[in-house]
Amino acid sequence: MYIYIYKTCIFIICTVSGKTDCPHYAKAELLADALQRSLPNFRTHKIPIPPNQWMEWLEDTCKRNGWKHEKSPLVWRELVDQGGKGVLLGGFSDFLEHCQDYYSITSDMSTDIMLSVAAENLETSMDLIVEEQHRVSLIKPLHIWITSALCPTCHLLMPSLLSAEVFPHIAAISLHLLDLEGDEEGLQGLRMEMEDLALPLLHQVTIHTDLKQAFQEADVIILLDDWWRDGSDSERRNRNEAEKKKVKDISERYREYGQLIDARANKEVKVIVSGDAFVNLKCSILVDNARSIDFHHFVTMATQLENEARAIIAKKLKVRASDIADVIVWGNVSGVFHIDLQRAKVFNYDGAIKGPSFFSQSLFKIFHDRKWMETDFQDLVRCRRAAVTSKTRRVAAMSAANGILTILKAWNDICNPDEVFSLGVLCSGYYDLPDGSVLSVPVTLTGGKWSVFFDVTVGDKLKETLHFSAAELRGVWQVTTEDVAQYTLLQPQDVGALKNVSNSCFSFLAKRAWIRKLHVMIKEDN
Repeated sequence: MYIYIYKTCIFIICTVSGKTDCPHYAKAELLADALQRSLPNFRTHKIPIPPNQWMEWLEDTCKRNGWKHEKSPLVWRELVDQGGKGVLLGGFSDFLEHCQDYYSITSDMSTDIMLSVAAENLETSMDLIVEEQHRVSLIKPLHIWITSALCPTCHLLMPSLLSAEVFPHIAAISLHLLDLEGDEEGLQGLRMEMEDLALPLLHQVTIHTDLKQAFQEADVIILLDDWWRDGSDSERRNRNEAEKKKVKDISERYREYGQLIDARANKEVKVIVSGDAFVNLKCSILVDNARSIDFHHFVTMATQLENEARAIIAKKLKVRASDIADVIVWGNVSGVFHIDLQRAKVFNYDGAIKGPSFFSQSLFKIFHDRKWMETDFQDLVRCRRAAVTSKTRRVAAMSAANGILTILKAWNDICNPDEVFSLGVLCSGYYDLPDGSVLSVPVTLTGGKWSVFFDVTVGDKLKETLHFSAAELRGVWQVTTEDVAQYTLLQPQDVGALKNVSNSCFSFLAKRAWIRKLHVMIKEDN
């Protein structure tokens, strides 16, 4: 019962709750209605609870207020004017006695009427439930799943992700946060923070610390896993064994991810793999284990590398990073890759030839130091992210989140259809690459699918880099499968070439494993 004092008038509000099929609740609410008609300053608040939810609701309410009550109905008042907690009146008999003592009002409702009202209450309650279920069924939210949800990239990604700029034709988004290494309390805090943003598109946020419901009805999946076990001291001293353990852990995790995506996600799901290590391998494993889903729905993000390259070139030419366009990343995003500038354009360059903001010039016509582009520049890009991490003492989460948003916008047709992006995709049949190779190549995105962009020159040196990248990935696959047969695609004469590849751009594990395996193959052939 609430009491408000306003201009000497005292307003009393009484709360009556109970099971919708309870005759005594029906009698209590009609008694409260009689009080409201008789007393101008009396107001009632009714809380009808479905029978199957009553006990849980009653226990929670009593626990929250420190009450003891076991039956329907439950009647109370709250001392709002005094800032105190609610005062329990009790059940129907207690409420009736209170009304008789304080207001000289009683109830003479017959049993038949009481049962009739209870039946009507139940029917109305069920109708409302059906109506609400129908309303909810009309809402078709987009289901977005994010793994490693407690990582910094996810924190920076989410506020911009749930926007009409990224999903222009979506009315509601259900966000599902999964973190197998995180604690539930941290995820609950993240959910509360997301709800506090009051984003118009946010329908609901669910949290998960296991795979029981992972990727259910997923329309978009963003995989941010970059967890690595450091292992014991002896394993840390043995770099090869430690890296094998990492690869095997990744393989087990992503095989399970792929199988769950195959079984639970929508067949038109969009899957983005992001991270700093083994991203191409992760995507390969997903594609291999989600056979019922078109491989065009799986990509590895190379946009972060693109933007890092753009920033380095922009600093060299004294323009903004956004003034550099059409940089292409080829190869293994977290291993052997090459930054291709053959299509690179520069806007707003302060040179001999100037034009309006939409005017651009080929990078090769402005900057002529080809040796720097092929050597120092490539090394600067490889070291860029590590330099950021060493200075900030955290992962480069902002650029990763920005790259994911860029790809999602393009995937949702919020870009020029002629715009070229670098994405790690399944390249079987392209550039004479072996089956199963997931490498970064130039693509266009239209109609929700990517297509390889072929209007580029792929010379012998670039082909060699691509094949080195494919060899690196197959070398890592050796650790995950221990299957020798699938590595016979590389010929014995390639051993020398692999030995000459710089360790700075070739995975230590892949190079060592490949050379060892190839020597075995040569020995067996002889």
